[in-house]
Amino acid sequence: MNTHPVMFVLLLLTLLPSPLLSAGVSGEDLVIADFETDSYGNWTVTGNAFGTGPAKGTLPGQMKVSGFKGKGLVNSFLGGDKSKGTLTSAEFKLSQPYITFLIGGGGFPGKTGMRLLHDGKVVREATGTNVEPGGSEALSQGFWDVSDLQGQTLVIEIIDDAVGGWGHINVDQIVQSDHRPSRVPMQKSIVVDQPYLIIPIQNGGEKVTLEVSVNGKPVRHYTTELAMTPESVDWYAYFSMDAYAGQEAVVRAERVRPDVFDLVAMSAEVPGSQQFYKEPLRPQFHFSQKVGWNNDPNGMVFLDGEWHLYFQHNPVGWNWGNMTWGHAVSKDLVHWEQLPNVLFPETMATGACFSGGATVDFKNTAGWKEGDEDVLVAFLTDTGAGEAVVYSRDRGRTFSWYEGNPIIQHKGRDPKVIWYAYDDTDRPLDETAEQLGGHWAMVVYDETEGQGQRTSFYTSTNLKDWSPQSHLSGYYECPELFELAVDGDANNTRWVTFAADGKYVLGDFDGKSFTPEDDSKLQLFHGNIYASQTFDNAPDNRRILIGWSRIEMPGMPFNQAFTFPHELTLRTTPEGIRLFSKPVKEIESIYTGKQTAVAKSLTPEQSFSLQLDGELYDVEATFEIGNSQQVGLRMGNNEIVFNAQDETVMGVTANMVDKTVTLRVLVDRSQLEVWVNDGATTITERNKTVGPFSLLEAFAIGGEATLSSLQVHQLESAWPKE
Repeated sequence: MNTHPVMFVLLLLTLLPSPLLSAGVSGEDLVIADFETDSYGNWTVTGNAFGTGPAKGTLPGQMKVSGFKGKGLVNSFLGGDKSKGTLTSAEFKLSQPYITFLIGGGGFPGKTGMRLLHDGKVVREATGTNVEPGGSEALSQGFWDVSDLQGQTLVIEIIDDAVGGWGHINVDQIVQSDHRPSRVPMQKSIVVDQPYLIIPIQNGGEKVTLEVSVNGKPVRHYTTELAMTPESVDWYAYFSMDAYAGQEAVVRAERVRPDVFDLVAMSAEVPGSQQFYKEPLRPQFHFSQKVGWNNDPNGMVFLDGEWHLYFQHNPVGWNWGNMTWGHAVSKDLVHWEQLPNVLFPETMATGACFSGGATVDFKNTAGWKEGDEDVLVAFLTDTGAGEAVVYSRDRGRTFSWYEGNPIIQHKGRDPKVIWYAYDDTDRPLDETAEQLGGHWAMVVYDETEGQGQRTSFYTSTNLKDWSPQSHLSGYYECPELFELAVDGDANNTRWVTFAADGKYVLGDFDGKSFTPEDDSKLQLFHGNIYASQTFDNAPDNRRILIGWSRIEMPGMPFNQAFTFPHELTLRTTPEGIRLFSKPVKEIESIYTGKQTAVAKSLTPEQSFSLQLDGELYDVEATFEIGNSQQVGLRMGNNEIVFNAQDETVMGVTANMVDKTVTLRVLVDRSQLEVWVNDGATTITERNKTVGPFSLLEAFAIGGEATLSSLQVHQLESAWPKE
C-alpha cells in the first residue's frame, strides 16, 4: 500500500489508545480488576490469606462460593479461616462517579472487607454479609458513590484480619462506572405484625439470596428469583411468620431494586390467594401446594386422627430448589389443609432438607416425650451432613432438631424408618430390644463408592444410635418397606420393598435384612408417578400410598402435584402374588351425582355416549372384548384405549381377564389416574382437556364388543368453598 508519511502518522495515532481513553471517559465502564488471570498482576500481597493469585471458585473446606463473574475471584479462605493478609491495588485515577463490585464472606468492619484509600486514609469501606454460623458464600452486588472524588488518585485494599467463623473475604469484578447498579444489596427491619412475609417472584428471573433473621439468628435463607421490576411479578411467595409474632425481623436481599424490595413486606394475606384452588390447572381433589414447587412426598404418617403429608417443597420458586419440608393434614385423605412449612434449609439443617419418612414413637424409645402427647419423629437427609432426625411434641406442627445429628454419615439419602415388632419366632436384636418387644429398622438409599446403587438397612432401639446390618442391590433413591397380608389373611404375609421408580419385589424381612422371593422386579405403577411413599401407623393396617405426579403446571403459581391416595393390597393371581391398587374409599365423600349403563353393544359404527356437564369424575367401565381390536373411553381430548392385540392400555401392559377388561379413571384438572382390571395396573398421566367436557364416549374398533357396565360419578371440589 502506498501511503503518504503524514497520513501514516495520523492513521497510527487513531489506532493507539489515548491517555484520556485509558483513564476512562464519561459514560464508559472501566474495569479496575476482574481477577481472571493466574496472578494478581500489579496488586501487592501480604500475609498468607490470598495466595499468589486469584482463586478459581470454592477452596478446600469451604461452602460452595457463587455469585462471582467469570472463573476467578479474590478468596481469602486459603488454608481456612485462620489465615490473614492484605491485597492492595496499584494507584489509579478516578474518572467515573461510581465504583461497583461483587463482595461476600465475613461481615466484620475493619477486619474482613474492601477499603478505598485516598492519601492513605480510608474514604469508603464494604464488607461481606456473614457474622453468624450458617449464612452463604454467595457474592452480592455492591457499590460506592465516589462522585466527590473524581479526578483523584486512589488505592483499593482488600483485607482479611480476622480468624474464626467467617474470617475471610470474597471480592470480584471491581469496575468504575458512570451509573449505580439498579439492583443492590438491601436490608430493612420490620415488625412481625401480620401472618405472612410476602416475596415478589419472577419466573426465570436472576437468582439472588434472600435471608430473614430474628434476634440476630437467620430463620429463612433462600436463593430465589426475585422480580426484576415491580411490573414483572408473576406471583408472590410467602413465609408464615406467626412463630415470630411481635418480634423484629431483619430482611436482607443480596441484589434487588429498591422499588421491588418495597414489595417484600408483612401482609394479612398472600396476593393472589383469592384465586388459590380456582386456577385453570389446579387439581380439585388431588392435593397440591398453594405456591411454588413440589416433588417427593415425605414423612407420611397417621397420628391422632390426622393423616400427615410432608413433602419436598420450594416455597420461593416454580422450579426445583431450596428443599424445604412442606406440610398438609387431612381427616379423610380427601380434604387437605396446608399448614406452615416445618423443616428449613441452611437455617435449620446444615444444607437442604431432602426426603425421608416419619413414625410415631409410642414407646418413647428416644426419651423425647413430655406430657401426654406422643412424639412424631421424622427422618431426612441433611445434604452435606448425612441422615438426620427431628421430633415434634405438637402433633407435627413444629420440629426440634436433634443435637446429635447426623445419626448416620454416608453417601446416600432418603431414610424410611419403621417399627419391627418381634413375634415368637424372632430373635431379639439385644437386651433392650427384647424388653421393648422389637426395634427400629431403617431402609435408606446408599451410594457407597464401588458398590453400585443399593439400599442399606440399619437398626436402632432409641432412634438416635444406628447400626448397619445389610444391603440390597439394584435400588435407586426413596426406598420403601412394609408388610402386607395376602388376600386379607393376617397369617399369610409378605414384605414389600421398592424405590422411587415403584418397581417392587416381595420377600421376607427379619428386621435386619430383606430376602427377595424372586430376583426379578414387578411393576404396578406407570406414567408420571415417582418417589411414592406409604403412611406409617395407618389405622386398621391399611397401606395407603401417595406419589409425586410429575406434571408441569405452566402459567400457574404452583408446579407439580400429587397422586390421589391409593390403597394397596396383595392378591393371589395365576401369575403369583401381586400388588394391587385402588383409590381410597373416602373418595365417595365427594360424589355428587351418578349415571349408569349396562349391556351396551359397541361396533366401529356405533359407540355409546353419556352427556356430561362437569370436569371432575370417577368413571368405571367394564368391556367384554368380543372380536374387537380396541375398546376404550373418550373424555374431552383424552382417550383411554385397551389394545386387545398386545394387551396394553396407553402403551402399558395390562392383561385381559377372561376376555374382559375394566377401566377406572379419575378425571381431575391437569391429571388423570387410570386403574386397569381392578387395580392390577395403574397409570398417571396429564389430563389433555382444560375445563369441563360435555361427552363421555365408550367405543370399539376393529370388531364388536360389549360395554358390560358403566358407572360415572360426578365429583365436587375437595378444596374449601369461599
